[in-house]
Formats: sequence, structure tokens, C-alpha cells
Amino acid sequence: MTNQTVTDLIERSRRLGADRRNTNYAGGNTSAKGSDVDPVTGVPVDLLWVKGSGGDLGTLTPEGLAVLRLDRVRGLAGVYPGVDREDEMVAAFDYCLHGRGGAAPSIDTAMHALVDAAHVDHLHPDAGIALATAADGERLTAKCFGGEVVWVPWRRPGFQLGLDIAAIASGHPQAIGCILGGHGITAWGATSAECEANSLRIISTAQAFLDAHGKPEPFGPVIDGYQALPEQQRRERAAALAPLIRGLAGTDQRVVGHYTDTEVVLDFLSRAEHPRLAALGTSCPDHFLRTKVGPMVLDLPPGADLDTVRNRLRELHEQYRADYAAYYSRHADPDSPAMRGADPAIVLVPGVGMFSFGKDKQTARVAGEFYLNAINVMRGAEAVSSYAPIPESEKFRIEYWALEEAKLARMPRPKALAGRIALVTGAGSGIGRAIAHRLAAEGACVVVADLNPDAAAVVAGELGGPDVAVPVAADVSDPDAVAAAFASAALAFGGVDLVINNAGLSISKPLLQTTEQDWDLQHDVMAKGSFLVSREAARAMIEQGHGGDIVYIASKNGVFAGPNNLAYGAAKADQAHQVRLLAAELGP
Repeated sequence: MTNQTVTDLIERSRRLGADRRNTNYAGGNTSAKGSDVDPVTGVPVDLLWVKGSGGDLGTLTPEGLAVLRLDRVRGLAGVYPGVDREDEMVAAFDYCLHGRGGAAPSIDTAMHALVDAAHVDHLHPDAGIALATAADGERLTAKCFGGEVVWVPWRRPGFQLGLDIAAIASGHPQAIGCILGGHGITAWGATSAECEANSLRIISTAQAFLDAHGKPEPFGPVIDGYQALPEQQRRERAAALAPLIRGLAGTDQRVVGHYTDTEVVLDFLSRAEHPRLAALGTSCPDHFLRTKVGPMVLDLPPGADLDTVRNRLRELHEQYRADYAAYYSRHADPDSPAMRGADPAIVLVPGVGMFSFGKDKQTARVAGEFYLNAINVMRGAEAVSSYAPIPESEKFRIEYWALEEAKLARMPRPKALAGRIALVTGAGSGIGRAIAHRLAAEGACVVVADLNPDAAAVVAGELGGPDVAVPVAADVSDPDAVAAAFASAALAFGGVDLVINNAGLSISKPLLQTTEQDWDLQHDVMAKGSFLVSREAARAMIEQGHGGDIVYIASKNGVFAGPNNLAYGAAKADQAHQVRLLAAELGP
């Protein structure tokens, strides 16, 4: 039987999570308190349903909820050993679970259990975090909300924060929620509808306050020469730079890229204050866990010579790695996890846009979305005050938190081709389609290239859509079309690591019936096409600096002679020898 409390919670969560003005992807959590029948005793028992660790509000299902005995969670306050040992309380949540199903309880479970309200929302709206990260956020919160929303100073998420918020809610009976310094908002209500309304009221009131009291250009004036390039020009430049940037960002571990050129990013990078603000880094834990403590920012104008830009990017990357290693050394203690990698997750290029990186396309895309949130937060904070994120030491405590390390350790092992980008020609049908499916199943991102764009789009959809595969129209005999296909790969995923020269056709005729057009067509597609594709692949792979694989789909007809296939067999023999020549030139 469906529990109405759970139904209402799921519906509320999805509505809140569907609007990114309310919270970021996989950020925030919601809860409801109610009762259900204990199958052991047959009598009702008070329960807490709360979004579990790692899920997304916008797509939450009942299976994504942790279900706990409310009396047992609240009973943990009696054995709480203090803030120095609060991490131990996460393991204690397991002893409070009601049944074996559901998601793992998150670090925010205590907040939801201890606040004396039936329904609680914890969200990360840009407007709320703008107030939370303003230098005088406490004063601004009072000015914006009066006593209706209360300021809670920054504290790392955990049991103590739950106690703090519960005390605030108890001591301010008129309050509908609070602003969490450096972090986000929490709202509560007696009913699910009231809680949702209070969350939306806090967010809309904060945004209206920023709009009414903010200065018009919080990022300062536009820097002469730093305006955004025209769309076609900036995307061409992005495609030219993406393989190098991806290679740099993947120095310690292979990554997939995502490119963003929204107006929010381009405007930020054109303004005088962007270097100072970018250097301050992000504040909300959900932000910097995905974007790292700060981005790498190119300090050259959009019109700079490409070779000059490439050289400067390499210099900045070396400096970024050194700075990150120093950050780790400043704050690590003997119990800290090993440094996970010193490369940037976000690279900002004025006039061009933002490159974000992660273990797969979704992670890279979400990292970019989080930095967009961070820009909005900076804008809001600077509009009414000055942006003041949490201290660097606190960022480190979260980034290298033992609980965060444990969460990473629970992640499934990556598939064999995770983090690799493949481009398959002739992938709209037949062997190419089968290869594309196998590569995607092994964890690769796939560029489905085919002469027939509709067929390519169908296969890309079969593979899972743009976080896994993108279609490109590609006549492999046309050098401009081949270059455009690789540019599309660079814009979609950051570059290419594995190329399958599969495009081909067979026209089998006796010698005297074979026309010059038959010969030219097969050699254009297979011999010339493979050459053009391999040449573009080599450009990208050399720029990335991490090697790669170029595979040719050859044929026994390229080795063994037979009647009625002179043009086809000769083209396949050409391909077979091309591979040997490429190995001699490009191999180790």
C-alpha cells in the first residue's frame, strides 16, 4: 500500500528539483516525518523518509529515500560524542534504518531528523547562496527577511550542524527557515505543501532582494578586447583548443570534456573583476567538490595568436598543478587521503567560454553547470556586498573528508574504456553500428559518423543520447567534412582517443565491367577516406599528448587475390598498408 506521506514527498522533491533556480543537480535533500505499520509488531511507528546520499531531487523515486526510525535517530543526540568525532554518527545511522531497502542515509540526515517540523527542505539556490556567501551575509539576511529566516554561521555538514539548526528552529518559532553561511538554505513546514511554499518563498524573496538592492555591474566594466567572439569564430577556436586543454586536464587521469559558451560565462569573462573572483573559488560544498577549489583562467584576450594561447595554457597548467599541490600540503595531515589529482576541472577562456572535465560526459557537464551556479552566486554577492566564500582550510576539510573518500571508494569500478572518446566512421548501420554499441557498452563516449545524418542520429539515440554519443554527418572523402567531424568531437567531448576507420562499400564486378567511377568511389571512401580521417585523428591525439588508437576495418580481399573485386580489393590493400605506415610513423 502506498504511503501518502512518501507520495507527497516524492512529488514535492521532483517539483523543487526540476527548477535549477531552486537547487543544483544532485544537490540538496528533502524529508518527511510520518508513520507506517511496523511489520514486526503490527503497530504504527514514527519514521523519517529523507533523500539518500547521491540522488537527484528532480528524478527522485521511493527507492532513493533512506527510511529511518525517528525515535532512534533522535536518540543519537544522547550519545553524540562531540564535534571532533561527529563523523562517527554517519555509521550510527545504519542502526536506525527501518528495513533493508532504500538509499544510504546522507550526511544531512541529522538536520532533517532533529528539526521539530514534519517536513524539511535543504536546497542550494543561487540566490540563497549569494546571501550566504556575502561578506555581511548575516546583516543582509536580517534586512531581507526580518526574523522570518535566521542566519546560521558556516559549519561543515554533519550532526553538529543538525543540532545547530534544530536549536535555531526551536528558538525562533516564527521562522520558516534559515540561511546557512557559505552553503545554502533550509526550510521547514507542518505540511508538505507548507514546506515547499516556504522554500520557494525564501528563494524568491532572496532573488527579489538582490534585484532591488544590487548594483548594475557587479563584475565591473567590460575589459576592452575581452568581449565574446562571434559564435562561429569562438566555436572554431574552442574546437582548436579543446584537445590541448583536455590533455592538460587529464594529466593525472583520463577525463572527458564539456564546452559551454552561454552568455553568463562569456559576460563574466569579459569583466574586470573576473580574475579576482575566479581566484577566490567556489563556496557551496556541492560546487567545489565538482569544480575543485578554483578554475584555471587564461589571462590572454580572445584575439591572441593561437600558438601564443597554447603556450600560455601549458604555462598556466604547470602553475595550477604547483598551486594545487601547495594547497594540499598546507592543509593535509597524516590521516588525510592521498592527493587525488592536481589538474583543473574548470578551464575558462575569455571570449570563447568554459571547458569542464570529469570522469565521464555527465560528470563533466554537471561540473560546468555547477560553475555556472557559482558565477550566479558571485554576481549576487558582489551586487549587494562582496563575495566571501568559506575559508580554504574548510574547503580542504570537505574535499579530503574521510566520508567523501569513503563515498568515492563505494563507486563501481570504471569500465574498460571509461574516459575514452571514440569516433567511428560508417557507424549508421552494419558493422559500424555494432562497433559503436560495443564501445559505448565498454564505457566510451562515441562520435557516430556517417554519410547519412539521420542514420547517425538514430544510432546515437540508441546509445543513450548526448552524454554518451553524438551524431555527425561525415563524407570521409571530403577533407572539410572530416575536419568538421573532428571539430564536433572536440566540442562534444574534448577530443578523441580511438578512431575506427570503418566507412566502406563493395562494388564487385569483373575487370572489364569495372568503371573508372567504381574505382574512384571505392578508393575515395576507403583509401582516401581512411587517410583523411587518420590525419585529423593524429592532429588531435598529438595535441592531447596521451597517445591513442587508430583502427582500420580491412578485409581478407586486401591480402588474398580473387576474381571480380579489383577495385575493392585494391582499396582494402591500400588500407592495410596505411596501418603499417602509420604504426611506423606514429607508434612508440
